[in-house]
Amino acid sequence: MCRIVTTAACVLLASGAQAQTRERTDAPPLEPYKIILVGDSTMAPHSGWGGAFCAHHVKSSVACLNTGRGGRSTRSYRQEGSWDIALAEAKVPGYRGTWVLIQFAHNDQSSKSERWTDETTEFPANLRRFVEEVRAAGATPVLVTPLTRREFREGKLRNTLASWSDQIRGVAKAMDVPLVDLNALSAAQAQDMGAEMATKLAQEPPTAEELAAAKAGTTLTARPAPPPPPPIPGDGARGQVTRKFDYTHLGNVGAEVTAKLVTQALARAVPALRSQLVR
Repeated sequence: MCRIVTTAACVLLASGAQAQTRERTDAPPLEPYKIILVGDSTMAPHSGWGGAFCAHHVKSSVACLNTGRGGRSTRSYRQEGSWDIALAEAKVPGYRGTWVLIQFAHNDQSSKSERWTDETTEFPANLRRFVEEVRAAGATPVLVTPLTRREFREGKLRNTLASWSDQIRGVAKAMDVPLVDLNALSAAQAQDMGAEMATKLAQEPPTAEELAAAKAGTTLTARPAPPPPPPIPGDGARGQVTRKFDYTHLGNVGAEVTAKLVTQALARAVPALRSQLVR
């Protein structure tokens, strides 16, 4: 037949015959994992470690959802409805397993009326309720102690969240909950880095005065946040993030450094996730 048609036509006819005889199989069912991050600004996108964790430290077989929000405590996160959203995500079927990482304390310490909780009564009670509700949803809770503030006095880190972290450890032990002890890990890391090097973890560089104080071993009081920038005109994306230098929030470097700490600690605390976590 190819003697009376063009060579190109012969090739097309031959490839068509091969396609008709090629074997077809169905893809095996997907068995994905899911990790939901629940917490405050030290976990949230653009100011915490959660964005780097989801972007760089889980495989594509993991649905990683960061529901961390700035300025939230164990009380306000629930009252505003964020907890209902996270819990609904924990109930979604189709995953081999769902883990909910819960990290609070920074804003539970706050004096703001909608945030503060009592450290020894309300705060651990709120955590216990979170744990119970995650389990009732069919997911696995993981408690995370808060990222340390990088405040120094005479060369020594002032870990102002140490006692709050003790409350979280107590709940984790009493309720047999996996624990990522980020407070202990980040405090040890910051102390090892020293005040000057630790400034590199912030969202923005320090002023000359702030850097000089850090070099001397005693950090200054954190500056207030700058005013929000003016609105962006036009029909493009208009969302903006206010970045600042302080001793709490994380820039790109700080987020990656901290996400690595979380990843390794999570692998130790939850063996079922080890194959899904990337260094």
